[in-house]
Amino acid sequence: MRIAIQGEFGSFSHQAALTMEPLATIVPCALSADVFKLVENAEVSAAVIPIENSLAGSVVEHFDLLFQSEVQIERESLLRIRHNLIGTPGSTIDGIRRVLSHPVALAQCRRFFSAHPKMEPTAFYDTAGSVKYITGLGDGQAGAIASEQAALAYGGDVLAAGIEDNPANYTRFFLIRRSADVQPVPAPDKASIAFTVANRPGTLVSALQVFAEHNTNLCKIESRPVHGQPWQYIFYVDFDYQVSGPAATSAALDQLRRQCLLVKELGHYPAAQPLS
Repeated sequence: MRIAIQGEFGSFSHQAALTMEPLATIVPCALSADVFKLVENAEVSAAVIPIENSLAGSVVEHFDLLFQSEVQIERESLLRIRHNLIGTPGSTIDGIRRVLSHPVALAQCRRFFSAHPKMEPTAFYDTAGSVKYITGLGDGQAGAIASEQAALAYGGDVLAAGIEDNPANYTRFFLIRRSADVQPVPAPDKASIAFTVANRPGTLVSALQVFAEHNTNLCKIESRPVHGQPWQYIFYVDFDYQVSGPAATSAALDQLRRQCLLVKELGHYPAAQPLS
């Protein structure tokens, strides 16, 4: 099974993909748009994409691509994000002077940098990519912050493990497939949809009221601008229907379609449990 990810080998997306499909062949892509294109063109079986982090928030580009592409969410997973200081083989934590990583990862390790003032945080395009860079450089004074998977991928040494400020740091990932290839889940208990409403007073309230009327619990709501239509928005909603049940969910979506300009079902899937 070939699974596309955005980022380098050793990234958290790589780790999440192997957690969901341990025997998968990972296909790394530089751009998220390329990931979705590979799925749509059936050049890979699926893709694993991050959709939100419990601390940093949503990956908004992926909401846009889910709406624009002919793909469906088949599964979700929650990955506990553990940041590690990684150095070249033989380096020591006391010798590190410059630490590279993605800006979000650097921001999530502020206490570590406060405790090690000789280390200069340096923004880099990717967490795993920073490990690839420093191990290729062979500089014992350069370190990187990334997953343990990245250290394994590029032969780096973990000099300090679990250096993130907040241990309640999770990223939610979706496994997506081409819409035509998605197999219906026998007992889904969560769904993601996108919808648009007319720009009139009360239309959004009326749309959301549908979920309350059908005893459907909203887990998340996100708005994104409609490309080419200034001040028009697409609303993304996650909801569970463990209480209401499939029949009520279907009735809610039918009623929602009557009130909205457009409703797109992005996927029905089992709700994820936290992973180590």
